[in-house]
Amino acid sequence: MLEFFGKKIVNIRHNLSSLDNQPIGKAALSILIFLDLFILISIFDGLSDHTRQLTAPSEFIPQYCRDIVIEGEWNETNRLSKLARVITDARGSYYIKDKRERTLERHSVCTPIAQLFFSLEDDADISEKLKRSLDVSNEIDQLDSKLKHVNTAYDTSLLEDLADQNQDRANVESLRKDVAVKTGSLNQLTESQRSLITSLDQDKRIRELFSMVDSFTEQDRNNLKADLRKLNFWYPVKRLGMEMIFLLPLFMIFYFWNMKSLAASRPFQALISSHLLVVVFIPAIFKIIELIYDILPKKIFKQLIDLLESLQLVALWYYLMMAVIILAALALIYLFQKKLFSRERLMVKRISKGECQNCGTRLPENSSACPFCGFEQFTRCSHCDKPTYIFGKFCRECGHSQ
Repeated sequence: MLEFFGKKIVNIRHNLSSLDNQPIGKAALSILIFLDLFILISIFDGLSDHTRQLTAPSEFIPQYCRDIVIEGEWNETNRLSKLARVITDARGSYYIKDKRERTLERHSVCTPIAQLFFSLEDDADISEKLKRSLDVSNEIDQLDSKLKHVNTAYDTSLLEDLADQNQDRANVESLRKDVAVKTGSLNQLTESQRSLITSLDQDKRIRELFSMVDSFTEQDRNNLKADLRKLNFWYPVKRLGMEMIFLLPLFMIFYFWNMKSLAASRPFQALISSHLLVVVFIPAIFKIIELIYDILPKKIFKQLIDLLESLQLVALWYYLMMAVIILAALALIYLFQKKLFSRERLMVKRISKGECQNCGTRLPENSSACPFCGFEQFTRCSHCDKPTYIFGKFCRECGHSQ
């Protein structure tokens, strides 16, 4: 079986760079490269759209649901501002929203939260009040910070003025007026914020949401966290399955096209189908590597890096990674050069197909030398003294090892 696939790979490799047993011209090679890139980009785009049919963990348990239930970040002090930020970000997005977002499957704990969010987002009046509340809160924070700074400067100037009765009082008076103006503005903003909060608290949906936030228990948090961990582990596996379902028909089509082209001696179709076969394999390899990376226990690596950092030996991690990559590259080079595309295999293929042992061009019948590169094809057998192939492992006449 391994030998069979080895021969197929060798044939495909040969057809990647030759046409009618001649090297591909630069112009044709350029067209092939553009074709390969176009098909490769199309495959990756298709994989992306195809896997979007799966509900990702970030969609099944959205971030706001994690913040509310798992992290418990929403409390009586900050929940209105957090709600305002979520709704404002959703309505103020500069991107056209995907309508499928609202129909995605969600965790049973997150579904009622999402429905309330969508309802508030669709209500222009409530959304505007929430945005205004967020803006006023930011203004209050900024003004309060400035007021503290001015108050500090005013107190300092006042003390200096008391210590020196002859000092110019103009600066002190200016600071006093600035404090009075900023204090009045702060009071107005605070009153406006209080009015907005009172109005928002009267909305039934907001009261329902906040009541829901307060009702989640430690058991709810633990259950949702356990479900999220399962999702994060199994989602990459499901995604790879979806990706392989997308790639398998392409591989089968290109493979059978290649086999039929070779059998029917259609060199142009064999050339293109060989390239497309290789192109299909590239995303498959990338996606398998991506799966391995996603399911690796990253916590172990983090602990290892933390340990190396504490010992001031973090450079060892990078040395180790470079060593692993070098060893992997050596293994792949050995596999391809010595096992799949070795010179011995190449000579077997060329001799069996009547090609020049040196340049690979098909020879005219009964040729003892290549008319294209001048290479002598035969030498005398040391056992029977009859002509045999120079790179043949055994004599073609007596079978003696060369």
